[in-house]
Amino acid sequence: MYQDRITLTSKDILEKEFKVDTKGYRPQEVDKFLDIIIHDYEEYNNLLRESEQDKKDILDENIRLKQEIRSLKAKLDILKDTSDTPDVSSADVLRRLSNLEKIIYGEK
Repeated sequence: MYQDRITLTSKDILEKEFKVDTKGYRPQEVDKFLDIIIHDYEEYNNLLRESEQDKKDILDENIRLKQEIRSLKAKLDILKDTSDTPDVSSADVLRRLSNLEKIIYGEK
């Protein structure tokens, strides 16, 4: 993910060797290298800001979902308390349906 945005690695910077002229390092070469480093630092800072924003968004969504879960649990508890009908299982429904069929069609 970061390889396409960050050009240099720490090893690249450490192992960089500049050509030496009679007066020392070539200023254009050093400036060009420093420009790449500056660009990478700006990209790195942008990545950090993006990551922090993503983290904030995820935490906000997590809080919202937890509140929604609490609200739904409270509604479910209220529905359970107000429900007068006992819990009906699939087996109970099938048994009742079978009894109704026997009554309607006769026992065979």
